[in-house]
This record gives sequence, structure tokens and C-alpha cells, in this order.
Amino acid sequence: MTQRAKIDTDGGEAEAVGPPVVHRPAGLTSAEVAERVARGEVNDVPVRSSRSTTDIVRGNVFTRFNAIIGVLWVIMLIVAPIQDSLFGFVIIANTGIGIIQELRAKKTLDGLAVIGEAKPTVRRDGVAAELSTSEIVLGDLIELGPGDKVVVDGEVAEADSLEIDESLLTGEADPVVKKPGDRMMSGSFVVAGGGAFTATKVGREAYAAQLAEEASRFTLVHSELRTGISTILKYVTWMMIPTAIGLVISQLVVKDDNFKDAVARTVGGIVPMIPEGLVLLTSVAFAIGVVRLGRKQCLVQELPAIEGLARVDVVCLDKTGTLTEGGMDVTELRPLNGSDETYVRKVLGALGESDPRPNASLQAIIDAYPDTVEWRCTEALPFSSARKYSGAAFSEGDGENSTWLLGAPDVLLPAGDPTLTEIDHLNEQGLRVLLLARTANELDSPEVATGAHPTALVVLEQRLRPDAADTLAYFADQNVATKVISGDNAVSVGAVAGKLEMPGAANTVDARTLPTDREEMAKVLDENAVFGRVTPQQKRDMVAALQSHGHTVAMTGDGVNDVLALKDADIGVSMGSGSEATRAVAQIVLLNNSFATLPSVVAEGRRVIGNITRVATLFLTKTVYSVLLAVLVVCSQVEYPFLPRHLTLLSTLTIGVPAFFLALAPNKERAKPNFVRRVMRYAIPGGVIAAAATFTTYLLARHHYSGEGALEAETSAATLTLFLVSMWVLAIIARPYTWWRLTLVATMGGAFLLVLVVPWLQDFFALKLVGTTLPWAAVAIAAAGGLLLELAWRWVDRRFPA
Repeated sequence: MTQRAKIDTDGGEAEAVGPPVVHRPAGLTSAEVAERVARGEVNDVPVRSSRSTTDIVRGNVFTRFNAIIGVLWVIMLIVAPIQDSLFGFVIIANTGIGIIQELRAKKTLDGLAVIGEAKPTVRRDGVAAELSTSEIVLGDLIELGPGDKVVVDGEVAEADSLEIDESLLTGEADPVVKKPGDRMMSGSFVVAGGGAFTATKVGREAYAAQLAEEASRFTLVHSELRTGISTILKYVTWMMIPTAIGLVISQLVVKDDNFKDAVARTVGGIVPMIPEGLVLLTSVAFAIGVVRLGRKQCLVQELPAIEGLARVDVVCLDKTGTLTEGGMDVTELRPLNGSDETYVRKVLGALGESDPRPNASLQAIIDAYPDTVEWRCTEALPFSSARKYSGAAFSEGDGENSTWLLGAPDVLLPAGDPTLTEIDHLNEQGLRVLLLARTANELDSPEVATGAHPTALVVLEQRLRPDAADTLAYFADQNVATKVISGDNAVSVGAVAGKLEMPGAANTVDARTLPTDREEMAKVLDENAVFGRVTPQQKRDMVAALQSHGHTVAMTGDGVNDVLALKDADIGVSMGSGSEATRAVAQIVLLNNSFATLPSVVAEGRRVIGNITRVATLFLTKTVYSVLLAVLVVCSQVEYPFLPRHLTLLSTLTIGVPAFFLALAPNKERAKPNFVRRVMRYAIPGGVIAAAATFTTYLLARHHYSGEGALEAETSAATLTLFLVSMWVLAIIARPYTWWRLTLVATMGGAFLLVLVVPWLQDFFALKLVGTTLPWAAVAIAAAGGLLLELAWRWVDRRFPA
């Protein structure tokens, strides 16, 4: 804007070109920055980052169960043939796979984190430039605009109607107006206006850094899935200790003439009690999920967010930037009440120039009506989502002064104003309408909009995202409810949703009519899908109301008005081009700014959680039957039927290999709560039936076989029964069948058959079926066990529904 102010000098009139001279701090010099860096006065708080390589290796190697298995492995290497030590090599391979996958995930996360990292604008040597937060030093002058996050503590140096939201730190929702000299706390963000502040505390001394250094790291904890697995492992450990002690004593007593064989069979009883692969598989599934999402330019800032999205049943969408693209176009200007269009264009041009940080609506006006007049802005009121309008006061250059407001017509005009009828017709077409109004009140007056005189309507067309309709259709198909909650006019929002064929678009609710009671609000939210004129605080209240009805809520957004709701939602999803504040609080950032990526994220979460729940049943069935077999052996005072090699073979064919494929398969089922209960309700009956069938075969074999080689024949018969029952469990878990699932089950069965018929494999695994009576009896017992499994699991489904 070419600003010319007429000023009086020595009683005469002269024209001064340019704005009044205002001292603008230049910031630190390069020498001062270097000096502070040398003193260590740098903002060295670790950036949000994945686990370090050391942490990943330590987390995968030094586990409770690796320690137990490691000790048992060393013992077996000393007392038994190498084939009885195979379980140790399997653990090494598993641990290696876990480390490699997590390192891949770390590389992906760290790369995306750099892309998505906020870069504040810092003024040095009089020049403003974007820097990484870690490059800020004590005393730096940091510029701020709407949506910017305050990254370090400081003191306001410049303020242009600067309003700061400190709710994430203090819980106080109302914005705080800041003036030069006021304190700035890191973690707060700008909701309106602009300015600059001087950094007074950097690094770990900054307020938010003290609160959130640990919380802002990527993490694998604090998820229902991992908590559930930890709970299961805790109970397994407590069951394992007395069972293992009893097994050790009983085997040493029973095999008093062969110490090494007693040790080998004792270890064979203890090792399968440990569901070691379950922890590995969970880590691998999460890590692969992160890598897959990373390829889609989706930054997962907290790994449990993958799990959270799998449980989501309501997605709340902000219209602007989500269903529509960020940019807009002015399609029409309608002067009101006889206003001169040429004059209105001048006003709009001046208004556009008065805001150094225009939002999308104002940017469209700037593009359509460039400022060419000699007006001087004397005061400005930046746009705020809470009040729904902006304003400015001008000296028009000819001695006239005027004050203007630009914003939501239904906020600036009283109810029943005839202009609103005209606006409704435009809103019904999905157009966005702004009202230009002249006011006689001061901009800083709470009543500035009262009595405002309507001057013109600015009609804006919003660009619909081409992929929005397909994305909404996906959620509808997946039984995920979508709610559009927007600050725009309700009729306009409804029209946009209608163009996208969103269910419920015809019944749009004006949020100003929503009840304040949470229960009543929740009922309205359950019954409707599109809401307009929603304030930032209402967005937060709406998320809370939905959660109070048991919904798992995901919230998407890109503006500062979405921050509070994003923070409180179960899963916050921000656009990469969104404000710095929204990216900071969101668990997931869509760096490609594509709402269409969201179905991929939801699908990835469902795949990970649904499949982990599925394969956990395999692992825990093995744990249950291993513990029960050990208890039965101790009570019966007989030799433990298996050597470690037998159970390594069974675990590999019925659990290890199948679980890896099943865990990475597509799965669209929405994740359900109560992970432990859902897994154990199948694992317990499955394990009990497998143990009972196996021990029955073993006891029959002990009565049938005698003489030299009897124990090996008994073990082979028992192994056959256990394998067949375990395969039946796998066959149930693999449902519904596809060609590759059937191939997987058949391949595992074929591999076991190969071991039984190839002589050197028979010798290696000490498996040789003797005669025909007992092997067929073992098959019959396994078949009976399989039928019992089918009946038991059907009964469980009816008696204990998930």
C-alpha cells in the first residue's frame, strides 16, 4: 500500500510520502550470535525424534524373556546336541529382525520430522529468515504471525494487536492480548495479530521444554495393545516360575540316571511357555506401519497413534483446508444500500493491505482488488476465529476518516436483517460470503460491530478437494461417522458437504444453537453430521461430548482454531501446510496436505491392531498348553514328552512363520477394546484342549510302547497330536480363507510331513512314528480335539462376545 499522510508543518500543509518512521529492532548481529553459541546459550532441546539407535538395540536385546532364554540356551549348548539349541538361534534372528525394522522406521520418522519441523522466523542483522528451532540463541528476535507457536520463553518486543492462546499451558481458553514488555511462554501460540519477541530462556530452561521434553519423543508405549501385552507377560512370568521349579525337580527325580537328558527335557518344558515372538511381532508391525505411512508422506509423531486410528469411529473434519483447498477466488462483489462499487473496491484494497498476515479469504480479496489508493491505516483489528471478523481504521487522504469491518454477515448483522435472506441464497450454493460494513465505533470497543452499516457483499468460491468425496465415501463404507465442524456459515458448510454427497448434509446445525450441557450436546452430535459457526472452544466441547458417549474421536484441521480440539481428540491429524501450532499438538501430520491420505492411515492402523490381536491368540495358546503340560507332567511324575527341538519345530511351523505373514496381511476390521479379554477368551480353551489331547496321546503311548526306543516313539506320537491340534488352531485363526491363507496353512502341514518322511530330518528332530496303531490313534485324538476347539470357540463367541 502506498501510504501518504498529510501533515501540518509550520502552519502550512505539506505532503509526506511513506508511513511514519517506526523504530524496528534489527535483532542480534552475526558476531553476537557467534558469541552466544560459543557460550552454549543455544536452544538445544532435542527435537521430536525417534528412539536412538542405542535405545532400539537395547530395547530389543535386553528383555526379560531374552535373558531367560539366553541362560537356557547356554545350558543346552553345554548338555545337549545342537538341534536342541535351535530355539536360541531363532531368538537371535527374531531380535535382529526387530532391530532392523525399528531402524528402518527410525530413518523414515527422522527424515519426515525434518520435513515437518517448524521453522520460526528470526530477525538478525535487520534481516528476517527462517531457522531451525535448535539454531535460536538467547536474545534472538523472533517474529510471530497467526498460527505460529512460541518456541522459547521471551519478552514481547513488538505487538500489532497480538493475541496469544496459552490454554495448552494454563488451561485458560480466552486469548491473552500481549503488549511490549509482556512475558511470552513457550508452548503458547498466536491466534490473531502479529509481533516479535526477544528470547529470554532457551533450551531446557524454557517453560514448555521442562514440561514436554520427554512427552514429545516418539514412543512405543502408552497404548492399549502394548499395555495388554505387558499385562499378559506379567501373568505368564508368575505362572512360569512355580511351574518351571516343579518341572526341574520332577525331571531330576524321574531321570535320576540321566542328568543331561533330564535337563534337556526340563528346558524343553520351560522355553515354549515364553511368548517371546509376540513382543517382537508387535514392534515389527508398528515399525512396518510407520515405514508404509512414511512412503505416503504421513508423519506419525506418536507411534500409538497408528493403534488409535484403528479404533476411531468418529472423524471430525474442519471444512477449510480439509474438504476444500486452502485457496479461494472472489467471484462477485455486490454493493449494498446504493454504495459506489469503485469506492468499495478501494476499501477492500486498503483492508487487504492493512493485514501483513492475511488468511485465505483476505488473500483472495488482495488478489482481486490490489491496493492503489493513498489511504493510511491508523489502527487494525486482525481476524480472530472467536469473533469471526477483522477490521481497520483509515485516514483516506482527503481529510476523511473511516472504520471498516470485514467478516461473517450473520455475526455482524442483527437477526432478521433483510440482507441475510440474500446471503442465504448464496450460501445454499456452497459459496462463502463476507460482509463489508462501516462502523462508527472504535475498533477496540467491545461493541464495535453494533450498528455497523452494510456496504457490500464479497462472494468467494471455495475449491473442493477432488479426492474429498471418495474419502468421505470410504469412511461411510467403513462405518466411521464423519462430522464436519466449521467456523463458516452453516448453510454454506451444508452446501459444500452436499456437493460431496455427504450423508446428513441437508440438516446442517448452526452451532450457536447447540446446548451447552455435555449430554444434550452429545445427543445432537449423534443425530447430525454438519455444523457451522462453530467457535474454537465449541470444537473442543464437541470432541469431549462425543467422547462422553464412548466414541473414539479423530480430529483433522490446519488452523489455529482447531488446536484445542486437536489436542483433546483421541487422535489429532494436522495438514503439513497447517499452522505451526496444529502440527505441534497433532499425533499425525499429513505432509502432502492430502485429506485422501487419511483412509490409508486408518487402514494401516486396522491392519496392525487387528492382525496383532489375531496372532496373539496363536502365541498365547502355546503358552497355555505349555504351562498345562508341565503341570500335568509334574503331577503325574512322568518324563516330559518333548525335547526343545520338537517344540522349536512346532512353534516355527504353527506360530512363528504363519504369524509373520498373518501380521502383515490386509485387515479392514475396526479395532475393538479389551485386548487382553478378547485374546485370552480363545487362547485359554485352545490351550487347554491342546494340552489335554497331547497328554492323552502321551499316556496311551506310554502304555503301548516298551523297551529300547520307547520314549522316542512316545514323544513322536505326542508331537503328532500337538502339531495337528496346533494346526487346527492356526486354521481357525486364518479365517476367512483366501488363496494365500490356505496355501500358508497347507505349506506348514507339508513341511511337517516332510520331516516325518525324510530319514535325515527324522534323525535330526528325533521324530519317528512307530507302528500304525498309535500314530492313527494320535490323529483320531487330534481330530477330536479339533472338533472340541470348534465347539469351544463357538460357545465363547456366544457367551463372551467381544
